[in-house]
This record gives sequence, structure tokens and C-alpha cells, in this order.
Amino acid sequence: MKRILIVVLIVALAAPGWWFVAAASLERSQVSWLAERREDGWQADAEVEVSGFPSGYKITYRDIVLADPETGLSWQAPLFTIERPLETGRRLTAVWPETQRFATPEGGVAMESDGMRAELALGPAPEEVLDRLALSAETLRMDPLGTGAWAVARLDASAERSEALAEAYAVDIRAAGIAPPRPIRGLPDTLEAVSMTADLTFDRPWSMAAIEEARPQPRRIDITRAKARWGELELLAAGRLAVDADGVPSGRLEVKARNWREILAMGRQSGALPDGLSRRIEDGLGLLAQISGNRETLDVPLNFENGRVALGPIPLGPAPRLVLR
Repeated sequence: MKRILIVVLIVALAAPGWWFVAAASLERSQVSWLAERREDGWQADAEVEVSGFPSGYKITYRDIVLADPETGLSWQAPLFTIERPLETGRRLTAVWPETQRFATPEGGVAMESDGMRAELALGPAPEEVLDRLALSAETLRMDPLGTGAWAVARLDASAERSEALAEAYAVDIRAAGIAPPRPIRGLPDTLEAVSMTADLTFDRPWSMAAIEEARPQPRRIDITRAKARWGELELLAAGRLAVDADGVPSGRLEVKARNWREILAMGRQSGALPDGLSRRIEDGLGLLAQISGNRETLDVPLNFENGRVALGPIPLGPAPRLVLR
């Protein structure tokens, strides 16, 4: 009994020492990672601190700035934390601050949020492939600088890696209370709900290395159901797209729109659809709706072919390139 008590006492005294040794090593590794990014030509600055004794490790980055010159992407925030419990070393919790800023070659985005956090489950080192992700945020406000702010009352998103195909993820996205920058006449101030369930296949699995190296690129998009509801307006879509090495999609989405004329009016007022193009689309779709017997509901395919996209028989123009910078 005496020997057991001695062993327990030794372990109890040694445990804090091991924690501080591991914490110091973890802090050095984060500082080294930032230094390696700077050697690669990035701007990579932050004050790093590790805390969390005795339950785990909490890495705090203060005044963090990451900017990749090759992609033109940058992110800065006054505070960012990653928490890792001792008993589940490959389960992480990332917590974002109330304010942060992103920049892309197309412009900057200022973001405000309340309670934005993500739970991540990673595979074993050294690859640390992303197995699961669950992200949530409340009162999210995104302001693409100079164009007006979009607000989201609640956002929940998840992704889980397929056991059958390492590069594939089952994705679920749900947002509620979406308010556009400017009210649109005749419509409620906010979209009630937007949701999508889909299987996304990339050219390789997502991992921690995706931050410092090239991002995995989409190769197949299987949308089980996408839905948006705004007052009396309702838009549904489902289908499959293949994406080539240049990011050009091909395939077909089946689109169902109720009260579709108001959707076009929304596009005109927001500037997303030029007035002339919107009128041509309305004339063509009006004929299709009349033939189907319901003037206010459309069932029409959205076709992606040869780098072009068409809504039923109506050409819309070049297909968007689906490339993650």
C-alpha cells in the first residue's frame, strides 16, 4: 500500500511538469510555423501564448495576420484561439473573435459575429486529415467593403469525411434570418431559411497542410437538396456537377421555383441581373411556365456544358469557375 501511495504521489508531482514541458514545445512549434510562412514570403505575425492547465492546451494568437502572396488571400483578427483537451488530442475547438477581416483579389470583407466556433476532428499525424467539422455562429454580419452588409441570424455547417472515399465529404449547411444589404420592395426584410445537403468530392482530402499549401479543389458536387425560402418565394435545386482541372463545371441541376417572377425582380433590384437580361429570361420562362400549366411555378433544368450555363433553353453566359484559392 505504501509503495502504491508513493507512485501516486510521484505521478501527481510529475504531471504538472510534463504539462509545462509540452506547452512550451507547443508554443515553440506555433512560433516556428509562423516563421516558416514568413520564409515562404507570407506576412505571418501573431503573439502566441499557450495556457489551459490542467485540462488541456489553449493556444491564443493575438493580433494575428496571415497573408498569402500567391493567392492574394489574407486574414487578420485581434484574437483567435484553438483548444485541445488532453484526453482527445486530435479533437480541436477553434474560436473566432467578434471582429475579423478577410481580403481577396476581388476585395475585402469585414466580418462581425457572436459565438463563432468550430469543432474539428483530425486524423493521426503527420497528415492530420480533417475527419469531421462542425461550425456555428450567431448574429453573423458580413460587409464586402463598399457594397453593403449581409446579416445572418444563425449559421450551422458540418462536414464529415466518407469512409468509402477519403476525398469525399458529406456537407450540411443551414442559415436562418438572412438580411440583404438593402430591402427589396414587396418582400420580407429577411430570408427565412437557406439550406443545402450535398456530397463534395475533392482532388485530395482536407488537412492542416491546406492552410500553408494549395487548397484541395472540388471535382464532383452532388446536391441532394438545396432550398431557399423568402416569404412566398421558394427555390429548390438538386443535381450533380463534375468539375474539371480548370474549375469548369459540367452537369445538370433540376431547379424548381415558386413565384419565380419575384425572384427575377429581386435579381434586378440587387444588381445581380442586368435589366435587359432579366427581361429576356422572364419572357422565355414565362412561356415555359404557361406551357406547364402553372404560371407561377417553374420546373426547369440548369445546364452546365462546354463552359456555358443555360436555364432550360435560355443561355445565361459563361459558367462560373469553381476554384478555391
